[in-house]
Amino acid sequence: MKLIRATLAPHQLDAAHRALHALGVQGMTVTEVRHFGHHAGHTEFYRGTELRVDFEPQVQLEVAVHDPLREQVLEALEALQAAVPAQLALLVLPVEEAVRVRTGERGADAL
Repeated sequence: MKLIRATLAPHQLDAAHRALHALGVQGMTVTEVRHFGHHAGHTEFYRGTELRVDFEPQVQLEVAVHDPLREQVLEALEALQAAVPAQLALLVLPVEEAVRVRTGERGADAL
């Protein structure tokens, strides 16, 4: 099992949800985050005061998948980058065990 963590622009979330749902992904966690990365940031003016904005609002999507589905999920998320250029970061992490507490299911059955 793998945990795939994608950091993407907020406007990409609906497309990511549709793409993953079409692959049979049954659940995901979405968190609003602020991202600092390779971008240089920018300045904005608010009530006549110049403000430096280094952290950009992003969403972080986490989904646990079976190993065979890993490549399909990565390809679907990478396709978002081609459709609407924005910063996209993907991490793939190993999952030692998954437990669905409500039902007691473990391993692949818990996903």
